[in-house]
Amino acid sequence: MLNRRNFLTAAVGVAAAGSLAACAKEDKSSTGTSSGGSKAITLGFSQVGSESGWRSANTDSVKAAAKDAGYNLKFSDAQQKQENQISAIRSYIAQKVDVIAFSPVVVTGWDAVLKEAKAAKIPVVLTDRSVETSDQSLYVTLVGSDFTAEGRRAGKILEKVLAKAGVKGPVKIAQLEGTTGAAPAIERAKGFKEVMDADHASDWKIVVSQTGDFTRAGGKQVMAAFLTSNPDINVLFAHNDDMAIGAIQSIEAAGKKPGKDILIVSIDGVKDGFVAMSEGKINAIVECNPLLGPQLMEVVKTVHDGGSVERWIKTKEGDFMQDQAKAALPSRKY
Repeated sequence: MLNRRNFLTAAVGVAAAGSLAACAKEDKSSTGTSSGGSKAITLGFSQVGSESGWRSANTDSVKAAAKDAGYNLKFSDAQQKQENQISAIRSYIAQKVDVIAFSPVVVTGWDAVLKEAKAAKIPVVLTDRSVETSDQSLYVTLVGSDFTAEGRRAGKILEKVLAKAGVKGPVKIAQLEGTTGAAPAIERAKGFKEVMDADHASDWKIVVSQTGDFTRAGGKQVMAAFLTSNPDINVLFAHNDDMAIGAIQSIEAAGKKPGKDILIVSIDGVKDGFVAMSEGKINAIVECNPLLGPQLMEVVKTVHDGGSVERWIKTKEGDFMQDQAKAALPSRKY
């Protein structure tokens, strides 16, 4: 099974022709030019949004790494809307960028725009999140994390949290899911359930589960509803730190102590999450490093030059098989 902790993994690409939706935010400023007089690589990057501290750190990493590499970066914030992201990718195709990279809002619905990118001979690299496509040759590779493994780690670390707290007997779990249809929401839930079903079928039960859209406000609102409908919850599994932090506010408002009355395990490892953990309000956090920028720029250079990159293809069984993929576009000479 693939361990994606070191980031370079599964494969995918996409793009299409058109103009950017007016409601999406695009930064067209160039970040630099390459040395030696050659034209800098132009990278079109579509970010899923700015919904969390993790996402903000990821955006900063991509921008800083592109600047350090001397690439011209065209950046767009999709504001968590797939239609904005597709429009941005089509805009990049129309602008004839060298490489397109994006972190997909959801896993499905990309085939058309991926085919447009392939027809334009612009290679595409996925970052952070995977997609489901009918043709895996439509993308080159994915630079991201193994979300299923993160879900499994959350399940295993909850075992330790429960043991340390001396909790015995039935465990009633509330789950704050990420954005519906997004790869991390699907895969983190899957990994956690694998551990629960394999080792705790008789004593762990997810009594309520709902999306909080990976946002702090969403976590607060949904947790308040959880506590009304299921006041005897004693564990919270949050798919990211921001939702956990929002949930803490609702737990405290209900007169309960987060980290004691309700044990909390989350995923990411952002600054505010560690602060909450230092205060005893979050019991454990599974790391998901957002600093993918340098790895992405290395892949972009390799792809642009027509080289092969490590590629991991997800099978129907959910495992990963190693392969090699070459860019759809041969090296451009300036």
